[in-house]
Amino acid sequence: MIKRFDGVSLWSSDLNRLLPFYRDVMGLPVALESPRFVILGDFENPRLCLGSHSEVHGPASDPYRWLVRLESDDIDADVARLRAQGVEIVEEPNDQGGGFWLATCKDPEGNLVQLNYWAPGSQRSP
Repeated sequence: MIKRFDGVSLWSSDLNRLLPFYRDVMGLPVALESPRFVILGDFENPRLCLGSHSEVHGPASDPYRWLVRLESDDIDADVARLRAQGVEIVEEPNDQGGGFWLATCKDPEGNLVQLNYWAPGSQRSP
């Protein structure tokens, strides 16, 4: 029986193009690291996994097909910090309604990364 969502893996021809971005720029902790595969996050929650794969070549060919979502506690400050580090911002922070905010950027291979933020006093939806 399937019990829950466990995480997502991003594949690259060069793990070292993605790892510094997600670990150092985005600040995700490394839970497990090997030469060709890294697990980011913790083992109690869904995780982001990065790996190198011989069948993946170059940047994402269709970056709008899916995106990585990360929760922020200060979306404006995070977007300013990312911009200062040279990260391409493709969608500025904007209120989606009900105090739920989004902003979108790209990782070094062109994959979309979305920051989510719930304003204080807003009601989180399931």
